[in-house]
Amino acid sequence: MTVGGGGGAGGVTSGKKRHRVGSNSRLSSTIGIIDSSRPDNTLTERSQKPSGIRRTSSHTVIPSFSTAAGAAAAASGGFNDSSTADVVLRLFVDQLPLFDTDDSESISAVDSDQSDVQIYLHSDILRRCKYFAALLSDRWQKESNDVVDSGNSSRTFRLNLGVPSTPGSIDHHLTVLQLLYTNDFSTTINTVSIALCLLPVALELIFEDCIKACVRFLEAVPWTEDEERKILNFAPFLGKEESQELLARVSTDENNSSEEMLHGLILSALHNHPNMAFAKAFVAKLLRDFSSKEAAKRVLDRAFMSSLKIVKESLEDYSSPDFRGDHNETEAIQRLNLHTAMTNGRHLLWLLERMIELRVADAAVQEWSNQASFTADLLRALRDDAWRNIVPGLPAVVLRCTCKLANAVAAGTILATRQVRMKLVKDWLPVLILCKDNVTPMMPSHKTVYVELEDTFLRIISTLTLPDAQLLLQQCLSFSTRNVDDCPHLVGAFTTWFRRANRFHHVDNLDM
Repeated sequence: MTVGGGGGAGGVTSGKKRHRVGSNSRLSSTIGIIDSSRPDNTLTERSQKPSGIRRTSSHTVIPSFSTAAGAAAAASGGFNDSSTADVVLRLFVDQLPLFDTDDSESISAVDSDQSDVQIYLHSDILRRCKYFAALLSDRWQKESNDVVDSGNSSRTFRLNLGVPSTPGSIDHHLTVLQLLYTNDFSTTINTVSIALCLLPVALELIFEDCIKACVRFLEAVPWTEDEERKILNFAPFLGKEESQELLARVSTDENNSSEEMLHGLILSALHNHPNMAFAKAFVAKLLRDFSSKEAAKRVLDRAFMSSLKIVKESLEDYSSPDFRGDHNETEAIQRLNLHTAMTNGRHLLWLLERMIELRVADAAVQEWSNQASFTADLLRALRDDAWRNIVPGLPAVVLRCTCKLANAVAAGTILATRQVRMKLVKDWLPVLILCKDNVTPMMPSHKTVYVELEDTFLRIISTLTLPDAQLLLQQCLSFSTRNVDDCPHLVGAFTTWFRRANRFHHVDNLDM
């Protein structure tokens, strides 16, 4: 904000910087000038008292921004009361905005009828602003040689105050000046837009009470995205304590807060939300839209490992019980183990679907292919008929997890090493064979999973070396049926292997 000598072309200027504790130096670069209409530009005695707010360069009427309290103050010798005022303040549009703004309107777009006004104020009231307190101080007056000892106790200070060229700037300055007289902050500052309009003026004039009122209001109400951006632009000009609550809403010192939030949402959707399907769908969208793929991967890996651990421990406890008690207690514990494995198996399936969708399932495939002890416990559990009446869908859930990962590997969505591909089939093929042979009656949905996983395993086997493929294909004979036409995937796998093996043998014979 610039205070300039607008009374005459030969106005004498003297510069002083003003500082606000905790504010940015950008606010400390304005220059104040005390000026008058006298030829020597000194402070002058009051000679006449024009009434009302009037322009110095325009004859049109300026809209009044006085509140009811402001009008009452004026009537009793307050705001804009020329009969008691000792300060004549001229407001005029004279500078670009000090604060960042997206307003495309330039100074030419500001209403020319509101670009220059004159107002009558009181020095004892203005001193509530540290800016005016410095400008009206004895030190300022003496250093600028602008004091006239006329022997009259009544003096008029004539000040020119340049305001930014943003639309409504003069109106906002008038409102802040009225607040010096009324202290009616709660009535005046009642929307975010008003607070954002008055705050930069209060910051420029260093009107602490108004600054606190604006900040207090902004702290307590919601913001739009555009308002949030504007508040962040103002934050560097506020003191640390003033901006603390505002910034705490939009930033945090914790680097992994977003990951913790996302991880908490995943856990809530999986374990705590009563309408799990809708919650999972919403979290799935958040994961797809999450800005950092690596962060999403870390969160999903963490949740995957946690659920996998629970499934493994539950099946281990079921397969190798280590407790004493009566039969009913034992049966209850075993039921709980199976239900826990089933529930977390479903969680695993959902997590794997999200990981494959985001193409971040590399670690999950590697972990799933290194589960010899897990598959051994699963095989022991499935050989016990008790699970059929407790969790009949357990085999299908576990094999769906395997099928999702195996399909991603076979399709190249996940680029797994040969060792990982080999172990994935080697460890989980016995589970597939046992489920297909022993789960009766076979549900149609289960049959689809089994056939799909058979085909996928055979495709992965085709990517292995001939010796590894030979070892695994021999275990796949259980894929055959009475009608050879019903298992074309198995016929194709053996045909491919023999063709490659014969080609290799043919090449050896040519080299001899």
